[in-house]
Amino acid sequence: MKWIAAAALCLAPTPAMAEVVSSSPHGFHVRQVVQLVIPTPLAYDGFTKIGEWWDAEHTHSGDSANLSLTLSPGGCFCERIPKTGGAVEHLRVSYIEPGKRIVLTGALGPLLYEGTAGAMDIQVERIAGGSRVTLDYKVAGFATGNGQALAPLVDSVLGDQMKRFRTYAASRPRS
Repeated sequence: MKWIAAAALCLAPTPAMAEVVSSSPHGFHVRQVVQLVIPTPLAYDGFTKIGEWWDAEHTHSGDSANLSLTLSPGGCFCERIPKTGGAVEHLRVSYIEPGKRIVLTGALGPLLYEGTAGAMDIQVERIAGGSRVTLDYKVAGFATGNGQALAPLVDSVLGDQMKRFRTYAASRPRS
């Protein structure tokens, strides 16, 4: 029985690694890393299905199903808000390397209301036993001079999202 538990631990995805890489009054760089025991194409594809794993608590509409990610230059990580007939562009797709990398630009969440700009770089790479997904988000601008205080908050929210992604990706069929 012990060997079954040990084997299960070896097959389980590792926890997310979080880091505030740097911060200053007018910007920050946060990093989230998850390792998955699935092939890189599945990890990449799973990440793009953002409405299936993003936490509804961190949406304007209260429903993650209203999120979409259009994978083309100028495409949108957007959200419909059916209750009001409105919508929000969370981030814009700036670069795509299918199966390997997506770069999104913009001000995520409450940063939208600050004078900031950001670049979110998502990289999927093959590692022994599966995949590693690294999310780097660099934000700079006015941020009411509060970049150092915002960095750990944004890092925490993105950490929660990446944990949800890890759980979602690990549960997907491997067809």
